[in-house]
Amino acid sequence: MPNSPSTLKLAIERLAARETIASPDEARPVFFEFRSALTRGEIRAAQKVGGRWIVNPWVKQGILLGFRLGELQQMSDGDVLSFVDKDTFPARRLTVADRVRLVPGGSSIREGAYVAPSVICMPPMFINVGAYVDEGSMIDSHALVGSCAQVGKRVHVSAAAQVGGVIEPINAAPVVIEDDVLIGGNCGVYEGTLVGARAVLGAGTILTRSTPLYDLVRGEIYRATPEHPLEVPENAVVVPGSRAVKKGKGKSDDWNLSLYTPVIVKYRDEKTERGIELEEWLR
Repeated sequence: MPNSPSTLKLAIERLAARETIASPDEARPVFFEFRSALTRGEIRAAQKVGGRWIVNPWVKQGILLGFRLGELQQMSDGDVLSFVDKDTFPARRLTVADRVRLVPGGSSIREGAYVAPSVICMPPMFINVGAYVDEGSMIDSHALVGSCAQVGKRVHVSAAAQVGGVIEPINAAPVVIEDDVLIGGNCGVYEGTLVGARAVLGAGTILTRSTPLYDLVRGEIYRATPEHPLEVPENAVVVPGSRAVKKGKGKSDDWNLSLYTPVIVKYRDEKTERGIELEEWLR
């Protein structure tokens, strides 16, 4: 009989606390049960509780334990693909019963990643261990969903966009993309950034802990703090911008430099809705 999440948590924490694991053969069954629960979406690296995102450090500990226990193994898919990776995190083999649309062309989803029914994966893309991708989302060509990243319902991660993941430190929040977000092509969302529901990131927008976000509509500047990541407000429409360098050589007439900064230019309205309604045709 499978262990409950609370029992599994205690077992993972106990194994993770050991400097060395004397008997990997005894630890591996615990890890495989943990990995299966991750893959089914029964446990996750972070979840929303009472309106706030809470990190589950023990889940990250379990993923790191898998790397400790894993051994390099040559893997292949017929005569076409061949690669070497830890045997604890092979690529998932989806079936029709998973109800995930995985289009041919070199995509990969690791075991330990939850991909909900009705998700669409366009080639080539990659979803790493610990990631959670909810119903109706699309991961487009050359896009990445990193380790432990949390992607909500009906999200479009457009071509070449990067949703970074955070495994360590284990207490740090992973990148969170809430429901109905549109991430434009070549965007990068990193270092635990939280993108609120229904936000739109214009092509080429980069968000990190060290990136201030300027809100032209509300006259606010949003920054990460040691305790909280950068947060993009719900319904915000964010585009790449720049701000002038006002000190040092950068402000001189010779250099006249400016720095990249993301800017909220408006909040979603009817025009925005018309601009993205074609997304539904791809589903």
